[in-house]
Amino acid sequence: MSPPIRRGTEHGVAATDQIELAGLRVMASVGVLPEERSRRQPLELDLVLTADLAPAGASDALADTVDYGAVADAVVAACAQRHYDLLERLAQVVADAALSEGRSDGEAGARVAEVTVTVRKLRPPVAHDLALAGVRITRRGAVS
Repeated sequence: MSPPIRRGTEHGVAATDQIELAGLRVMASVGVLPEERSRRQPLELDLVLTADLAPAGASDALADTVDYGAVADAVVAACAQRHYDLLERLAQVVADAALSEGRSDGEAGARVAEVTVTVRKLRPPVAHDLALAGVRITRRGAVS
């Protein structure tokens, strides 16, 4: 798990809270080679969502946190929507989906302040003994 990100919150406390989604397996069309364009391939994704989870810790209510099931659904849908040439582009689309799944102003629940996304090709098409190839990006949500 990545080290926590320290951010200010509406409660005046540094937000170091994170939700981790590790090992999400999807089939997606990604790559520039002809065989990558003609078939989907297995990918593995990890997401680390930074949000203020103190209200959920106090209330024990799903409405006060980030629904990671909904985030996973949005990520899987983003991976399936079209072909991507680059893992970098797919990672950006996944980050956008995770950030937008956070609640909008005025709704209950935590808002995703930042997300780190790791995308790995589990069968990279190279002529070497390579276990995987991947990218990792970090994106911040809109400042409210």
